Amino acid sequence: MKKIIVIPGDGIGQEITASAVEVLKKVDAKFGIGLEYDYRDAGGTSYEKFGTPLTDEALDACKKADGVLFGAVGGKKWDSLPVYLRPERAIFGLRKGLGLFANLRPTKVYPELINSSPLKPELVGGSDLLIVRELVGGIYFGPRCESETKDGVEQAWDTEIYSVPEIERITKLAFETAKLRRGKVTSVDKANVLAASRLWRKVVVDVAKNYPDVELNHLYVDNAAMQLVLNPKQFDVIVTNNIFGDILSDEAAVIGGSIGLMPSASIGELTSLYEPIHGSAPDIAGKDIANPMGTILSAAMLLRYSLKEEAAAKAVETAIDKTLADGWRTADIFTDGFKRVGTAQVTEIICGNL
Repeated sequence: MKKIIVIPGDGIGQEITASAVEVLKKVDAKFGIGLEYDYRDAGGTSYEKFGTPLTDEALDACKKADGVLFGAVGGKKWDSLPVYLRPERAIFGLRKGLGLFANLRPTKVYPELINSSPLKPELVGGSDLLIVRELVGGIYFGPRCESETKDGVEQAWDTEIYSVPEIERITKLAFETAKLRRGKVTSVDKANVLAASRLWRKVVVDVAKNYPDVELNHLYVDNAAMQLVLNPKQFDVIVTNNIFGDILSDEAAVIGGSIGLMPSASIGELTSLYEPIHGSAPDIAGKDIANPMGTILSAAMLLRYSLKEEAAAKAVETAIDKTLADGWRTADIFTDGFKRVGTAQVTEIICGNL
């Protein structure tokens, strides 16, 4: 048996994870994987029950699992809590506790939704890229000072630090992933200005020597941001540091027309975590209008990366392709001429297409 920890979280997290589990059960019945599920709380729901956004028990359960399916956390009702008690701290706790060192975020432009993209169809059509972001190092985790006075002037600072092993680890993952795709890696840095980026580029070049069949090129982050909107089709796998990956992956997410379709995987040393990139959207929670496809596609990534069930992962992705091709649309991607459905009904349709 393969144990999956399901963490619905807050807001629409409850609905979208329920949809993903329905699809996983259908896939399990078809492919005989042998999945079992253990539900845990995190975020605001965990705070309400236990007084903390992430309990030690929930974290320990995740460490022992074959994969973690995560919904979303957060909501205005908890905004006044101290920082260490806010729902979002659950995400940081899971990243640290599970050693989630890499975030994989794919962006695929579906032909049926090409007119939903903010970019011209001729620019965006055929785009299919994956951003591999280093997740536990860099300026987000380096030494910092919130406030100090120097020469009578208040200042604050953050420090970007990367080690060779950290860069090697994320780069190897990017190259291994590229081998399964179109065999091209673009490394993004700011080596013309930043010392940490110069080390980044040096290590990436060294690692690339072990992958002669994978094409490598480099872009400065400002040019990369521009190229993502000028010619996104040029990219296959993008590998970059924590802060650059944070920014570029959000930029890439809108290319497809809706963040409701965007999945992600956070690859860890102990286990890996899979979640859609959108938030908890408490304003639409419980109204049966949330788009579950990002979460379902995250479940497909779980099948692919944690369980090595490639055929099952492709079956899920193909079922969503067919659902969109047949004209079914949730509220976030609905336009005149298509068939509008809610969370529950689109989940049934996807299961039927499996």
